[in-house]
Parts: sequence; structure tokens; C-alpha cells
Amino acid sequence: MVHYDDASPEVQAIYNETMQSLQLPFVLNWFKCQGSNATLLRGNWAKLRSTLLEGQVPSILKQLIIYNVSKERGCDYCAQAHGIFADSMSKLISEEAGFKVTEHIDSTVLPSSYRTAIRVATKAALHTATVTENDFEELYQEGFSEAEVQELMAQADLVNMLNTIATITGIKLDNELLEPEF
Repeated sequence: MVHYDDASPEVQAIYNETMQSLQLPFVLNWFKCQGSNATLLRGNWAKLRSTLLEGQVPSILKQLIIYNVSKERGCDYCAQAHGIFADSMSKLISEEAGFKVTEHIDSTVLPSSYRTAIRVATKAALHTATVTENDFEELYQEGFSEAEVQELMAQADLVNMLNTIATITGIKLDNELLEPEF
């Protein structure tokens, strides 16, 4: 892992952009494990930024998809990190004190459209060849537009990249994400 102070100016600039865009006061380990290759880091950051932070699909749904696929696949880093990010948005689903959306991912507390999107995107990420027209039709029936369905499928692609890099590098969860004020 290349820490901020040890990074090249080009990598530091990318680190700065990740912190600003993600509204974090630190560089995530997922980026630091790519810090020795500015070209790779820049490309992977661009993909993550455009797929996860931009678009029409709500951020909480994107985080829940990444959390669910990562948990199913056994990628501890991504399951933990994206679970924390999703849970930080739990109030968008329920105002109940102590409610954590990741603990209710299969519950009717989540909108039907979210449950369908999580199921289909998880299927696309883990068993791509089994996705059928019926899966897409279910998403359309839940009210997702063509552009949103494309974004959901892009989440399946993104989580595969995230999980591959996290698993291959063996990174551990960022200590900062475990802080109570996070």
C-alpha cells in the first residue's frame, strides 16, 4: 500500500480527488493498494466515480448491491466497507433508532424495487450467464428506466472489479471506518 506521504504527486492528486468526492478525510485502503501505478489507479477511480457516485440510481441502492454481492462472494473488505456506507444512509429507509439497512436487506422494509434490483444485480455479478429477459422485465415493471437498468448492471461489473482487487491484495478494513463518528 502506498500511503499519501509516500505517493507521487500524480497519485496524491488522485488521492485528493477520491477524498473530496467521497467526503472522507482519509484515503481508503482500496485506493492505497493501487498507489504504485498511477495509470491503473486513475482508470479504476474513474470507473468507480462514474458508476457509483453519478447517475440516476440512488446511492443507497448502489451501496446495498455492492454490499450484498461482496457478502455473497466472501470479500470481507468490500462487504464491510460498503455495509458501513449503506448503513450510514439507513435513515433514507427508516427513522427507527438503531436501524441498519444491511440487517434488513431481504425485508419488506426495503421497497420492492430495491429488493428486485439487489437480487437481479447480484445474479448478474455472480452468475452472469443466467440473467434472462425476465430479469430485465422485472426491473422495468418495478419502474426502472432503461438508463437505470444499465446502471444496475454496471454495479454488477463494478463490484466484480472491487472484489477482485480487494481479495487479490488482501487489504484490511480501514481503521478510520470503524471510528464511532463515522
